[in-house]
Amino acid sequence: MALKNMAATRRSSARRWSGLAVLMLPVLLVTVDNTVLGFALPKIAEALRPTASQQLWMIDAYSLVLAGLLVSMGSLGDRVGHRKLLLIGSFGFVVVSVLTAYSATSMQLIIGRACMGIFGAMLMPSTLALIRSVFEDREERRVAVAICATTLTVGSALGPLVGGVLLQFFDWGAIFLLAVPVLIPLLVLGPLLLPESERDVSGPLDPISILQSMVALGCIVYSIKHGASEGIDGVVFGTFLVGALAGWIFVRRQLRLPVPLMDMTLFSNGAFSGSVLINLMSLAFLVGFVFFTTQFLQIVLQMAPLSASLALVPGQIMAIMVGVAVVPVAQRMPVHVLIPILVAFTGAAFLLVASMGSSLAVLVVAFALLNIGVGAIATVSNDVQRPRRRQGRHPPSVKQPMKLAWCWVLL
Repeated sequence: MALKNMAATRRSSARRWSGLAVLMLPVLLVTVDNTVLGFALPKIAEALRPTASQQLWMIDAYSLVLAGLLVSMGSLGDRVGHRKLLLIGSFGFVVVSVLTAYSATSMQLIIGRACMGIFGAMLMPSTLALIRSVFEDREERRVAVAICATTLTVGSALGPLVGGVLLQFFDWGAIFLLAVPVLIPLLVLGPLLLPESERDVSGPLDPISILQSMVALGCIVYSIKHGASEGIDGVVFGTFLVGALAGWIFVRRQLRLPVPLMDMTLFSNGAFSGSVLINLMSLAFLVGFVFFTTQFLQIVLQMAPLSASLALVPGQIMAIMVGVAVVPVAQRMPVHVLIPILVAFTGAAFLLVASMGSSLAVLVVAFALLNIGVGAIATVSNDVQRPRRRQGRHPPSVKQPMKLAWCWVLL
């Protein structure tokens, strides 16, 4: 009997970790897709002849729609089931990616990127919520969250490498076809390995809150994007004010609803707010550095896509190693001591570029330093104790993994 119990336990453990491996596929794809397009822009510009504004929208359409829908999709997953939403999002992402790969005009590519953002918004909150359904043991869940955080960081760093390899041997459309081999295993194995999450039907799906969150996030992100490309003008102030007003109304509504779309009282907890803020900062540093470096290496230093991507490999290796290796360190060192040390590594990366210039050697070293800090921060900050839930205030998905999702909203 004991041997049977041990065998059953091993099978259950293998099933859980196999399920985690499947869950990491959409996390990896969404993060890679967020940075890979920057590497392909020179080839896309040659093929489709987009205007400068269209090039900007090719990148921004995806993140703008993703940010506007992420919270809404998390709430929808609470009600219909996160596994179901994950599979729907994966199927839609694959179909739209294939269609986008064969875009004949710049506008088709922009529309395709926007549609990818819709389905991408279904993937991230569902993935994070399902981690809690798969891992009930706290220690196992801690390791699973660490792996998820590391995958999030590694995916952003791998974007240039994947893009460089694909563009060296294939046309630019290959970067979108990447979704097919990544998500097909999820569609096949997901129903077998992943349990459905607990559904929360204690309240209706509030369309007013969904619209408010979309307007708030969409307008604020648009104002920032427009200001960066066109300069500070009336459009920037107007859209930002509309977004801020919609956000204020959204917060007031959530505080009054018995079952809100997002429990805003989470942010009254310092540990939760600090985790979101430090995650936001670290991911913003990483994505910004990757975009600058990929363009600089190809356009200024005239490097081939594959050569440019290989220059970033040392940093990507550091992200993988540090993201996992920091777990035992975090168990022995206080978070308020460890986090500033890790932030110092990210600051050193930018200081190195600012003081030594943008030569190839400097960029390689700086990217490695940046990934030491970001890779460890993503793991450590997401293991900070989550805030206690007020009874009846928010659904199961808005727990510790929601810190990662909120970074995607803000980023």
